[in-house]
Amino acid sequence: MYVSVRDDTVKAAGFGTLLEGLRAMGIASVELSFARDRSVASLTEDRRFPLATTADAEAYRRHLAENGVSVSALLVANNFGAADPNPEIAWCVDAIRGAVWLGAPAIRADTIMRTEAPEDRDARVQRYTAAMREVLRQTEGSRVAVGMENHGAQGNDPEFLTGVLQAIPDPRLGLTLDTGNFYWSGQPLSELYRIYARFAPRVRHTHVKSIAYPAEERERRRETGWKYGEYASPLADGDIDLARVIQLLRDAGYDGSLTIENEALGRLSPPERRAALIRDASYLRELLRQR
Repeated sequence: MYVSVRDDTVKAAGFGTLLEGLRAMGIASVELSFARDRSVASLTEDRRFPLATTADAEAYRRHLAENGVSVSALLVANNFGAADPNPEIAWCVDAIRGAVWLGAPAIRADTIMRTEAPEDRDARVQRYTAAMREVLRQTEGSRVAVGMENHGAQGNDPEFLTGVLQAIPDPRLGLTLDTGNFYWSGQPLSELYRIYARFAPRVRHTHVKSIAYPAEERERRRETGWKYGEYASPLADGDIDLARVIQLLRDAGYDGSLTIENEALGRLSPPERRAALIRDASYLRELLRQR
């Protein structure tokens, strides 16, 4: 395993450029948001590179090589609940092709679905599964994995995730395991480790964050998102035992990135934000050295 960071997290910390943030954190891997217009962020300037053609890819590969940076994943904010899912499917397919071009092992796919009318879980599983099957069919033979993030209320429903994974046993499909989101959804702290262990064999990518709730709230079943803005925390200060999570992932054979996503930065001053990310990276490196 190795440490990476989301591009949006580096920006939120106030670094002048992605490269400045990566250098300060002592890491050389970044997860890039793959926008609907098929573009990705520059490492060194406030602009975006197109990533729609092989020529675009060659230019961005040179940009990465010149700066000694690799891409851990491309992030897609798809909505498979759209009335016409085909543009959302195409977005994921293009992200997989972009990941192939850049040598990234995975894409992150969203599980939030915005539908015109509410649907029960079975209908939502069927809708999501149909779209994801098409993504995988159109990219058959690719080595790039697809990690569904446990994101939003639906994505943090273990039974929804299980329904999709059982319907699509293709090993390319798995989770972008967000370590903080199941806790955000209201799960008691002790239950998190059972959930992590349950899904660890299908983890294909990660987002690593934590929350520091008051002691009396940690084992209570809280409402979804309860005071998250107040209690989201840097990694070392949170309730989640990340050393335990890393061992669960190791035991399941995961050897990919630990991608930092610190959502406590908004409460900190600009210098504190940068220091918090540097500390997050150092903390994960130390955990990885432990066996």
